[in-house]
Formats: sequence, C-alpha cells, structure tokens
Amino acid sequence: MNTETKSVGAGASRITEATLARFAREVAKYPAEQKQSAVMACLAIVQQEQGWVSTESEVVIADYLGMPQIAVHEVTTFYNMYNQQPTGKYKLNVCTNLPCQLRDGQKALHHLEKKLGVTMGETTVDGLFTLQQCECLGACADAPVMLVNDRTMCSFMDNDKLDQLVDGLRQAEGVASTARAEGQA
Repeated sequence: MNTETKSVGAGASRITEATLARFAREVAKYPAEQKQSAVMACLAIVQQEQGWVSTESEVVIADYLGMPQIAVHEVTTFYNMYNQQPTGKYKLNVCTNLPCQLRDGQKALHHLEKKLGVTMGETTVDGLFTLQQCECLGACADAPVMLVNDRTMCSFMDNDKLDQLVDGLRQAEGVASTARAEGQA
C-alpha cells in the first residue's frame, strides 16, 4: 500500500487514502463494536467517487468494516440507490409502484424509453442517460414521480415535463435534443 491508494484486487486501486479517511469519519460515528453500521455510508462514498459499486470495492469495504463480503453485497443489491455497474451521467429512476402506475408511471417509463432509444435498465449510446424503474419514492400524490441521480425528485411528470427534463439535461451537456435535431423546436 502506498500513500495514494490501497490496492486490493484489480478495481480496488481506486480506493484512495482519502476515501479510507472518509470511511474512518463514518465509522467514528458508531461504537467500535458496531462499525458495520457504517456500511451504507461507505457504499455511498464509493458510489459518489466512482459512480458505481464494484465487487472489488465491496471487498475493500467488507475488509475495512470487518464483515463478510456477502453481507456488504446484500446491502448493495437490496437498495436500488447503489449502482452495480457503470451508469450514464444522469440516472433516471421512474417510480412504477402501483400508485404511480395508476397515475401513468408506467406510461412515463415507456415515454422515456422511446425518447431515449433505450429500454429500462439500459444506458444511451452517448453515455448520458441510464433509465431505471424504482419502487415507491414516497410521493404518490405527485405521481408520476421520478428521481434524477438519486437526489432530485421530479413530480407530475407528464410527457411534456419528461421531454423538457431530458432536453434540458442534453442542452446542459451541449448535446442537441431530438426535437432540435429534427428542426421541431
């Protein structure tokens, strides 16, 4: 181990000393015998820094927290906020739970599939968007709802608002929207 990175396995070299210091700050919030309680925070740190949680990163977290790797993997796979593979710059999670479906959540997902040219679970060719479905976001009265990059809740997402969201994100990246490319906007 050098001062720059801790190398355990092929992908773990990206776990830096700075990352380990962040782990330590989270672990310090719990009694020593309960340091495993910081597992979600450590996973969030890795995802924030790398964009996703690799198996190699799970191993480093498990070793750091003194817990079985499978226990870390169970947390990673239980919550949809942890990406288990690289995603696009913008992760779009559309709620498809029953209350949202009754208020066009499934239609919103299908509209985005058509607009982005991908199916649920895929990333656009340009790497900008990953489209996913998710379970209840706790805003059923605002359905259909979605979450952008696990942080920004969007409510009442009809087709026009979905188009505005995607076109706005593309514009922010300097990429022409589909409508502009076709001369419709």
